[in-house]
Amino acid sequence: MKKSFVFLICSVFALGTSGYAQTKKTGKGAKPASSVLSPADVAKGKALITKSDCFACHKPTEKLVGPAYSDVAKKYPATQANVTMLAKKVIKGGSGVWGEIPMAPHPSVTQADAEKIVKYILSTK
Repeated sequence: MKKSFVFLICSVFALGTSGYAQTKKTGKGAKPASSVLSPADVAKGKALITKSDCFACHKPTEKLVGPAYSDVAKKYPATQANVTMLAKKVIKGGSGVWGEIPMAPHPSVTQADAEKIVKYILSTK
């Protein structure tokens, strides 16, 4: 399972080219970032990343092989729609958004865990 997390964050950064588009919700239907990024979910997401090999390719504030978490947070507003979309990309993998290095799919990661990881990443803005 640890090896599957090596590419986990790589999937988050390879977003947008496999049929998913960035979603920006505004107005009545949008939840404020504070309600999407609950402290409990952010803490759980950080724990999941810390226990993984994600840092082999990513750093919180510097580009390594993949983009910095903070760069992802700047690109994608913290909406539930983006959390869901990015979590699906973590699970399915992809390429092309952050460069040509593809990120492998992570089918063993649950949607719930992937969403917590994404919430942590989006909190690093």
